[in-house]
Amino acid sequence: MSKSFKIEDVFGNRVFGKNEMKERLSKETFKKLEKIMNSGGELSYDIADEVAAAMKDWAVEHGATHFTHWFQPLTGVTAEKHVAFLGSPTSSNKIVYEFSGKELVKGELDASSFPSGGLRATFEARGYTTWDCTSPAFLKEDAIGTILCIPTAFCSYSGAALDLKTPLLRSMEAINAASLRLLRALGNTSSSRVTAMAGAEQEYFLISKENFLKRKDLVYTGRTLFGTMPAKDQDSAAHYSGTINERVGAFMKAVNLELWRYGVPAKIQHNEVAPSQHEICPVYLSANISTDHNQLTMEIMKKVADRHGLACILHEKPFDGINGSGKHNNWSLVTDDGINLMHPGKSEEERLRFLLVLSCIISAIDSHAGLLRLSASCVGNDYRLGGDEAPPAVISMFIGEKLEKELLAAAENSRPVDEKEEKEQISTGVSFLSSFNKDSSDRNRTSPFAFVGNRFEFRMVGSSDSIASANTVLNSITAQAFNAAAQRLEDTYDVDAEIYNIIHDNIAEHGRVVFNGNGYSDEWHVEAEKRGLPNLTSAVDAIGFMTAPESVEMFSELGVFSEEELAARGEIRYESFVRQLHIEALSMVNIAQKQLIPAIVKHTRDLALSINAVKKACEEADTSVQESALKEISALLCEAGGALSALENALGDADSVTDAKEKAFYFKDVIRPLMKELRLPLDNIEKRMDKKSWPLPSYGDLLFDV
Repeated sequence: MSKSFKIEDVFGNRVFGKNEMKERLSKETFKKLEKIMNSGGELSYDIADEVAAAMKDWAVEHGATHFTHWFQPLTGVTAEKHVAFLGSPTSSNKIVYEFSGKELVKGELDASSFPSGGLRATFEARGYTTWDCTSPAFLKEDAIGTILCIPTAFCSYSGAALDLKTPLLRSMEAINAASLRLLRALGNTSSSRVTAMAGAEQEYFLISKENFLKRKDLVYTGRTLFGTMPAKDQDSAAHYSGTINERVGAFMKAVNLELWRYGVPAKIQHNEVAPSQHEICPVYLSANISTDHNQLTMEIMKKVADRHGLACILHEKPFDGINGSGKHNNWSLVTDDGINLMHPGKSEEERLRFLLVLSCIISAIDSHAGLLRLSASCVGNDYRLGGDEAPPAVISMFIGEKLEKELLAAAENSRPVDEKEEKEQISTGVSFLSSFNKDSSDRNRTSPFAFVGNRFEFRMVGSSDSIASANTVLNSITAQAFNAAAQRLEDTYDVDAEIYNIIHDNIAEHGRVVFNGNGYSDEWHVEAEKRGLPNLTSAVDAIGFMTAPESVEMFSELGVFSEEELAARGEIRYESFVRQLHIEALSMVNIAQKQLIPAIVKHTRDLALSINAVKKACEEADTSVQESALKEISALLCEAGGALSALENALGDADSVTDAKEKAFYFKDVIRPLMKELRLPLDNIEKRMDKKSWPLPSYGDLLFDV
């Protein structure tokens, strides 16, 4: 970027957004399309044909040769099939560009090739993609050329959702309807739409691509299966928000430029706590667009890293002994006329509405804690959650002591505390530094679900995961709670009194989920158990909540998931857990057998030869140190050999387990502990061998050679 560079010169120039639509579409078509985008409705082929023609012309003008329906199947990554704009050549062999409204609105793929949990058999191949007009199309430019990407949903021949986007959009419809119902019951007649907003704080690691490729565990699984921390780690806190080095800075600069071109409002960048760990944060937008943007962000970071000779690692726990990476999901609800339902407000009316909303969210989180935990579950997150770096597996809410007191007062039918009370000032004690207002509460990084002033921050989501599932659950469980509150308000003659009654009942029944203390402490885990809060330490433990009767009832009533879709997703999650751990276990066996054990055998042989050579040269020489080292390494190697055999045998036994759920628990309870038993002695041997003899780049090489 030159010194005269301005963000507005490039922002959104790869996006077919509203400004481009307004310029290229007729006024009537643009007005109809905008109404559908804002309020829903059927998209006629007349409108679709005009939009498709304009979109094609814009794309071709920018060098596009193909289009694709860009969607998010249940694989955790995006998918695309490229189709050229090429029509049948004319008699004079002149190329004709074609792209119809039908092609814009509908595409077809082999649905049986994507995870479906039984919704699609191998011989039932037909699946459909359909345009999400609320998320703008964009141009992806890379080595393959320029491709017009059209964000879409993905469903089966029967209409069942086979992706992450469709349920998210359904949940956004549900929370909109429930929020408006609650607002109407409170006397609001001006707001006409409520949008779920989200923003993902993306954490990631950057390491040398050369070292990355030398570590097959990183290549195959995204995390190191062996390795020990060097003398320097993150304890000095020197890396967090420290000066960004030149190579990483060049990467960040390139990523920002790419994201701005895609209309992604990348705003914040900094070094994170662990060495070689960083974070990028956007301005938060509607939940579906933020989800699309985050998927793009992850893809772009990997591509840009590769061009800079780096590897971008998005796994939740790529290195043992230091912080893992999360994706804090900031979530709120905002009306079309600017009311943030999660802002405390200033007037008594606003404060009371906020306290009612807050009590409903408390009810929702406590009632569906297992489901919320599930929404942030994956194999990688199992290694991260519960450490002194990430929220514990126990779901709780932080709202701050002041807000909790105010909520309890309202629950006892007392008037809310007036926000006009004088705010406490913070002074640094330096005459020329300004004093400033103290926030109403501190921030609690140990809480999975923390209130941060005008939104909630759900800190459990893993760095490699899509935020779609978390926002689908948050929208749905809150919609259920809002509907319950609205029903009570609609059935009463005294709305004001009933608001206090609802707050009281929600706190009395569900206040146990509120915790403002240290979520890392052992005392909290004891207290959480006393309160009856679930402690789901593994993704496998949470999957069952997907098909629990209360989940099926809620999702079905809201129209977010059918019972069939929920059962399929549960099956897919069990299969995914097994598949990922199976790859990890096989990778461990492969690396141990082909790289580590041969290197250790050679090292012990050389050490034994060295001892004999010393003794031969001088019979009186003291070789006790060498002999002790040889004895220690040999004992550890024997231990590793036994652990390797045990893991191989257990993997063989796993083949006889056919039930997906049973197999997932087998891998959790049997395979994963055996993987730890194999890692421990080999990591201990690494500490005792010289660098040249160890066949893998060390943690020191990976984390500090960037």
